[in-house]
Amino acid sequence: MKKITALLLCLAVFLAAFSGIAVAKKKEAPRDKGTIVFIPHDNRPISDVETAETIRQLGYKVVVPPDELLGSNSNLGNSDKLWQWLEDNTTVPHKKDKKPPYKPLPGIKAVVLSGDALIYGSLVGSRKHHFTQKELLERVKKFQEFKDSHPKVPMYVFSSIMRTPRTGEASGSEEPSYYFSYGTDIFRYTALKDKEEVEGLTKREKKEVKFLTEFLPQEAIDDWMSRRSKNLAVNKAMIDLAKTGTFSYFCLGRDDNAPYSQTHRESRWLNEYGKELGKTRFNNMAGIDEFGMLLLTRAVNDLETVMPFVYVRYNMGEGARVVPSYSDEAIDKTIRSHVIMAGGVYVTTPSRADLVLLVNTNPNGETFEANDADNTEKSRLSTRYFMNMLEEELAEGRPVGIADIAYANGSDNALMAALWDKELLFRLQAYSGWNTPTNSTGFVLGQGMLMSRMSDESRKRLLYTRYLDDWGYQANVRQNLSATLGYFKGQGSGGNLNEKRAQTEASATLRMQTFARWNLPKFVDVKQIKVTMPWNRLFECYPQF
Repeated sequence: MKKITALLLCLAVFLAAFSGIAVAKKKEAPRDKGTIVFIPHDNRPISDVETAETIRQLGYKVVVPPDELLGSNSNLGNSDKLWQWLEDNTTVPHKKDKKPPYKPLPGIKAVVLSGDALIYGSLVGSRKHHFTQKELLERVKKFQEFKDSHPKVPMYVFSSIMRTPRTGEASGSEEPSYYFSYGTDIFRYTALKDKEEVEGLTKREKKEVKFLTEFLPQEAIDDWMSRRSKNLAVNKAMIDLAKTGTFSYFCLGRDDNAPYSQTHRESRWLNEYGKELGKTRFNNMAGIDEFGMLLLTRAVNDLETVMPFVYVRYNMGEGARVVPSYSDEAIDKTIRSHVIMAGGVYVTTPSRADLVLLVNTNPNGETFEANDADNTEKSRLSTRYFMNMLEEELAEGRPVGIADIAYANGSDNALMAALWDKELLFRLQAYSGWNTPTNSTGFVLGQGMLMSRMSDESRKRLLYTRYLDDWGYQANVRQNLSATLGYFKGQGSGGNLNEKRAQTEASATLRMQTFARWNLPKFVDVKQIKVTMPWNRLFECYPQF
């Protein structure tokens, strides 16, 4: 009898174990959680496919418009066609004379929409268009019409306040042509006008304003300010929709900005206009390219009734007080806004945190550029301090994400070398070091909040993409390509590759394969890595594997 009993107990344990394994496997496999319709502000890989892919790893079907409908640096997009695409992909076909509300397609859980795409055609379109204010405001009304037609579908919307690049060179090809010649002076003129309203000008600054008023071509200023005036009216109309509850959440972004600038000036006006709205319904913050990731994260968190707790630690020195490049506010203020935007809670103790975000800044508070000569693998005191923080959090078993913002537009090579040496690259929950510092903090927060709900394979795949792009390409390969571009045959430049594009992509692919072989964990066959330049310029790439 004892033997039979023992045998039965063993069998029960075996079946229980087997059952547990089966459940675990089922949990690892993404299941169909429904559809989220996503319209990004352009078709850059980071804005479009890489953002959508994060949500797909959770088991959601993310539907995105085809590339030809989305804007690029040369194609301003088509808002009318995007509205039609949205209708076609959210609504059961019906007769034209049928009145709303319409029946949504089965499985539609939420829509996350770029206001810039649906009003101007794209983010770049918002800076270069020639639409009348009446035309633009008519498109704003379509958001209310969509809500009336789909009252049960949550709508999350993000738009931008027009940026103010510091120089013509910094504007790339994303501003009117005159900005390349007069961008520095336009930036300075508007910075002084902003300062005049906030704290007043010195006698010297008043003279500078007078000089710039006479120096700048009136035609250029009129064109630039006219477009900004339209953008301001559009953003006020969008805030009005937020006030009526049309949007589940609405956020305005300030891209390529500074503490004194026309963007900061208009932001102050809009904050005053929307002051009656709480942060859980409306926000106005630095950044824009990361907003798709953050709002998709919020949509998922709302759908799954999850509110992740986020604890933030900074590198030595200025840390939370850093006002990074391309921003007009301290990074801690931006991160707190990002957490709210993504549907999380900023907490002050790590013991309660679902994600610990470590922010890599420079002790002196400056933001350098990833292509600076001093961005080497040589360890600094701040590197060692940061690594000690990381190892401390990992030793406590906490999920850690890294916002790598000591350098803009690419990773900190010293930090990445330290992560490689200590075999910690795949121990992280999430990582980001691309584009502006606020882009990085927002993106890593979005992914970091979601990683615990996806498989380990998915987590590693998303990390590998960021390491290829932010570390491999942005901080290293891009500089090498720029130095050798003159040796490629044909006409072309870093901002417009043209005839050199195919050679550049081939060289980038080979260099990235070599980089991955020597610097990244063995996750994929490096020969599978392929790099393209979808915007026909060196600034960003699309790494696939």
